[in-house]
Amino acid sequence: MNIKITGKDLKATDAIKEYVEKKVERISKYFGDNFDVTVTIKIERNEQIADISVNTDQDTYRAVTAHKDLYAAIDKDIDILEGQIRKMKTKREKQTKEESIKQKEISNMSENKHEIENEIVKTLYYEAKPMSIEDAKLVLQEKPQNIFYTFVNVDTNKVNVIFKLKDSKNYGIVEPE
Repeated sequence: MNIKITGKDLKATDAIKEYVEKKVERISKYFGDNFDVTVTIKIERNEQIADISVNTDQDTYRAVTAHKDLYAAIDKDIDILEGQIRKMKTKREKQTKEESIKQKEISNMSENKHEIENEIVKTLYYEAKPMSIEDAKLVLQEKPQNIFYTFVNVDTNKVNVIFKLKDSKNYGIVEPE
């Protein structure tokens, strides 16, 4: 843990340095000693401003607080930083948990894929309407996501299937004998 304290228009006294070091120990419980802290203190108008940045291997956290009392500003910054760190820690834990759940679901799905083979696993019901081949072709053109359309041919009164050929320009018809 490295702590760098800089004062602008304000001298960083030993008392301030000790106070900052004491307060930063609250943050060390989250990272151990593997982080750097940069503290900048300054005066603007009638307020004293404490700007604290915590840099870790993964993230950077920052808080800036203005207060009439510098020690109160430092306390507020430490509270803000602690909240940010807890929030990020919770977010990472949740993300890790969700990723492990997704991996478990994927492995379950892959196991299920091996179990079911050569079975009908989905059934769709639809109404085959009587129409001409030209009308069926128009219906198929209106629905570009479909590659075939089943209908009752008005000329033969039999169920037919019109389908798009691989060239996507022409059509084919399946007719029962």
